Amino acid sequence: MILKPHESPSDAFTIPRGKEDFLVFGAPVIEQDEIDEVVACLKSGWLGTGPRVTRFEECFRDYKGVNHALAVNSCTAALHLSLLTIDIEPGDEVITTPLTFCATINAIIHAGAIPVLADVDPVTMNIDPVEVERRITQRTRAIIPVHFAGRPCDMTAIRQVATKNDLLIIEDCAHAIETEYRGEKAGTLGDLGCFSFYVTKNISTGEGGMVITDNEEWANRIKILALHGLSRDAWKRYSDEGYKHYYVSEAGFKYNMMDIQAALGIHQLARVETNWQKRKALWDFYQRELIDLPVTLPAEPEADTKHGYHLFTLLIDEPRSGISRDEFLEAMYEQCIGTGVHYLSMPEHPYYQQRFGWRLEAWPHAMRIGRQTVSLPFSPKLNEQDAARVVAAIRCSLSAERERPTMRRAA
Repeated sequence: MILKPHESPSDAFTIPRGKEDFLVFGAPVIEQDEIDEVVACLKSGWLGTGPRVTRFEECFRDYKGVNHALAVNSCTAALHLSLLTIDIEPGDEVITTPLTFCATINAIIHAGAIPVLADVDPVTMNIDPVEVERRITQRTRAIIPVHFAGRPCDMTAIRQVATKNDLLIIEDCAHAIETEYRGEKAGTLGDLGCFSFYVTKNISTGEGGMVITDNEEWANRIKILALHGLSRDAWKRYSDEGYKHYYVSEAGFKYNMMDIQAALGIHQLARVETNWQKRKALWDFYQRELIDLPVTLPAEPEADTKHGYHLFTLLIDEPRSGISRDEFLEAMYEQCIGTGVHYLSMPEHPYYQQRFGWRLEAWPHAMRIGRQTVSLPFSPKLNEQDAARVVAAIRCSLSAERERPTMRRAA
């Protein structure tokens, strides 16, 4: 998203000054049930990790049909803890996609491993299993597929590659809470699944995440690592069972979720299917209303899958569209429409270029997509009038630039 000089990244989710009718890109839907639960949490005096976190974990565990669900403070923490619990060691390699948020890469680095990128399929924008297999070395330990925009990766092929090469799979499900692949839920298709409840996600707790697994040993270690390495949950120390001493079993992290956050998540999860239906209707509207424009629309969901419908992306190819991607972002901003970019490919970023010597040409599909992609407002909070505004703004942005290309290039 383009940020004006007076804006910070967090302002990307607020109304810019002087644009009171600005349509925010990632507005969450917060209803009375969440408000009442948060108020009840505040009145209870129990704000940190406590009974509401446990309740949210139990609800999410049942929703996914797994043995263990462990709430943490972000998907980044979920990924980091998952890598640590499978005993990743310094110098180990973990293969993932170049078309993701930097958190996926940073979690690998913080676990002491080396991120290795495998290019994406140009249609699905998900990691290509053929490219994954090409990148495997003797040091490869795990694969982190990212279900981009809510579309499931080709997990049959990825699991075959993992089994053949004795690799573990950690699913990055930040976009994929509702996603299913051939009757299996996202997060259960590998060894561990990591979820995000950030403010723009399909379930929002403001900040928050979850790890799911059927492996009891891993679940126990994640629970300990997420709270300083303490041997007991902090909230149980002050329960009505009496004071319980805690012991530090290893050097852990401050990754726990608070009850205030879980108070939101409990009720957001209860409406997950209703909100999915609303986003599906918006997806269908965009596909229908934009089909005649000189842009590339997202591919429809594959058979025998359930798309999470987290993002709706356009590809803006300047020769075809008559406008560059960044000019399109600016044109939408001027019409008070918030947009996003998901994502500049990871090799675009100076830090990774300097540290790993990454060069964009090694991942041509991710490079092209990263330079053309735009995410439209896509939330169950949008009504029909909002969606019509978005479509009208897109048409205006494209037609205006095609009518005066000389002026645009001169500027």
